[in-house]
Amino acid sequence: MSKHYYIGLMSGTSLDAIDAALVSFNADRIELVHSLSATLPATLKTQILELCGGTADEIELLGKLDRELGELFAQTALDLCRSAGISPLEIRAIGSHGQTVRHRPPDAQRSNDLAFTLQIGDPNTIAEISGITTVADFRRRDIAAGGQGAPLVPAFHVAAFSQAGIERLIVNIGGMANISLLKADGEVIGFDTGPGNVLMDSWIMHCQGHAFDRDGAWAQSGKLNQDLLETLLQDPYYAMHGPKSTGREQFNLAQLLKALESLADIRPPDVQATLLELTARSICDAIDECSQKDSEVFICGGGSANQALYSRIQALLADHKVATTEALGIHPDWVEAAAFAWLAKQNIMSLAGNVPAVTGAKGPRVLGAVYPG
Repeated sequence: MSKHYYIGLMSGTSLDAIDAALVSFNADRIELVHSLSATLPATLKTQILELCGGTADEIELLGKLDRELGELFAQTALDLCRSAGISPLEIRAIGSHGQTVRHRPPDAQRSNDLAFTLQIGDPNTIAEISGITTVADFRRRDIAAGGQGAPLVPAFHVAAFSQAGIERLIVNIGGMANISLLKADGEVIGFDTGPGNVLMDSWIMHCQGHAFDRDGAWAQSGKLNQDLLETLLQDPYYAMHGPKSTGREQFNLAQLLKALESLADIRPPDVQATLLELTARSICDAIDECSQKDSEVFICGGGSANQALYSRIQALLADHKVATTEALGIHPDWVEAAAFAWLAKQNIMSLAGNVPAVTGAKGPRVLGAVYPG
């Protein structure tokens, strides 16, 4: 059978870059053919953060950033084709996640409010500039069906990483962290565990002006503050059972600064060390609660490159085999982008892209809208 090529574009909560993955699908075989990352301009990142946090004249800013991101996504897709030596005419579709600027999933505490999620990065602009059919707006159909709209990657994790008779966990550490439990009998469980890199990135930016803590070096220079950790772990999100999802609306710098107000002075590197422990502990507590002790754990996302975080997760999961998804054939940096290439394929083939047991949707749904190239 001939290969079908798709491109996945992912811009996540961390706002560090646009990840682009060229993926081929041939029967049941999924192959990452090529990849690249395009850094988000600093001014654009600042404006997106302003929009996420709430700002004056939001509609004007949203419309401007929607088009600007659409142009950047399109150019990234074309750059990927050029770098891979493949014609855009050979690409069946682009799957664009878009940039989440607001995520309000179903919440029992807001029972009278309609849930919604909003991603920008105009798919009309992507299709127009690239000439490639674009599939986008994946999350809102799941929301309309009563689901969380996230996480959507567990369905791809099943397709790419599951193996009959073996229990595996795929841990994605982006701005937020989520897990997919692929049980030996085929059952799938998944949910957002809480903050991944978002609080660590926000704190080091606030204190030092750096986008991230490379290898967790700053965190390692500090010491765990137990009072701060216990304060942060009191957030009711951690006690909730899935389906559940979260975002910057719940875990952000303002929340952290508020928590610090009630505590005695803490050295900045000690705060960073505590935030690293919060991410590791919330991920591993969730894994311990829902999985067998000897299950295999594979980590992906930007957080997999934080060696201090990776080592702490290994220590907390001493009874598990822990590795990155590279051991399963896809480098951890490109799993999420590859997932949206797969979701585009599912849409084009009129196949479901969600896992109702994960998102809480009423049933399987074809996700996304199509914008012809």
